[in-house]
Amino acid sequence: MAPDTDDNEGFAESAEDDRDSSADSSGPVAPTASTDERVAAVRRVAAAGRRWHIGQLAGTAALLAVALTGGSIAYGAIRDGNTTAVSAAPGALSPALLNSGDIDASILSLQAHLKAQPRDFGSWASLGLAYVEQARTKGDPSRYPQADKALKRSLAVKPGNEQAITGQAALAAARHDFKDALAYADRVLKENPYSQSALSSRIDALVELGRYADASKAADTADSRRPGIPVFTRYAYVHELRGDVKTARQVLEQALGTASTKGDISYVAFQLGQLAWNQGDYKTAVSYYARALAADDNYLPALEGRARAEYASGAKATGLRDMEQLVARYPLPQPLVELGEMYEDRGAAGDEARARDQYALVDAWIALARANGVNADLDTALAAADHGDKAAALRAARAEWARRHTVHTADALAWALHVNGKDAEALPYARQATATGYRNASFLYHRGMIERATGHTKDAGDSLKAALELNPGFSPLGAREARKALADVEAAK
Repeated sequence: MAPDTDDNEGFAESAEDDRDSSADSSGPVAPTASTDERVAAVRRVAAAGRRWHIGQLAGTAALLAVALTGGSIAYGAIRDGNTTAVSAAPGALSPALLNSGDIDASILSLQAHLKAQPRDFGSWASLGLAYVEQARTKGDPSRYPQADKALKRSLAVKPGNEQAITGQAALAAARHDFKDALAYADRVLKENPYSQSALSSRIDALVELGRYADASKAADTADSRRPGIPVFTRYAYVHELRGDVKTARQVLEQALGTASTKGDISYVAFQLGQLAWNQGDYKTAVSYYARALAADDNYLPALEGRARAEYASGAKATGLRDMEQLVARYPLPQPLVELGEMYEDRGAAGDEARARDQYALVDAWIALARANGVNADLDTALAAADHGDKAAALRAARAEWARRHTVHTADALAWALHVNGKDAEALPYARQATATGYRNASFLYHRGMIERATGHTKDAGDSLKAALELNPGFSPLGAREARKALADVEAAK
């Protein structure tokens, strides 16, 4: 069915007007549109993709970006493999800013101040950082261009100022440009070796570039210079990537014991929940997610984690309901995929169509992210391999692997090769994804399926069994397929 030309021309004309008005660099812009407006905009673009062809979403992403910001043009460790903005892993700028209400209020205050004092370079840098954090906590990548504009304005007023360059490091990481993030962090540390933000950004960038030994050294350096929650959480993640779950848990528990602000508490409690989830300890995971939500009842990563753990523990109706409520407010790639898989797993009347709707929205979000300068190849590879264009998944995975060699990019490339029937090529990448000791059931499942396809039957059985023993509910559909494949392998012995 062809789109309504007149309506779309009007939308485009309105969007162009909005871009012109927001491009004025003489002052700050309007705050983000309401959640309802954002959700409606994403759904409009997803509907357009279903009417035309999902590949045409890229052409409408700029319009979506305008709709999401109410007329302005517009992210923690960033845990690779969960790279959506909702993720609050080692890459968060400041745990104290995680509460979205505080972020919104800070932005409004900064905007008002800068109208009166447009030469305040520090406030311009703060506004840029706030936009990055707002994009992350609200899942709105259309904030990134606005952050870029504010940070450049700060540097125009005072070239080379530390706060703005720190902000550029955070923005580059949020856009998954980790080489630039590392360069900006090193630039700050050359002048101020004790900058906690730059020390933290440097760890993040090294992790996301797959330079794990360097990241471990950077974490030790940061801990010796500026110990605190931002450094502790990154130190824990570096240990988790090496399979040292015990140290990671101890460090996070100590960090939670020292946390005093609601942002710090929700941030660290969520990290502990994630650690428990990865080990298949759903009861502990839910308890930590609950602690995070007690500090901030709108903390999105904990809402998502709770829904996922509820579903995996057998409370499927509760988990499904909670995931539906989260996605209705914030349609982000990972929860959209999880909700779609819950629908497919349930298999009730109409659920297949509901699942397809969720996967279509993933394409809409990815188009929006790319339109706002975010490298979304990993998101594309992870979602499309199972629920979209398999050839596109492989192209995206190869492109991401060309940029950086992490356990997550190795896993994504291995799986994309597998679903495209290239198992012999996939096997070395699947083995590389599990080589550091990182305990991830999805990685083990992917490796097992690839080993089975390449005739390594005993290895396949070991990998599939390990995945299900580690986290038996790691994915509504993946866990089901792993059990089925393991039964077939054992029956063939």
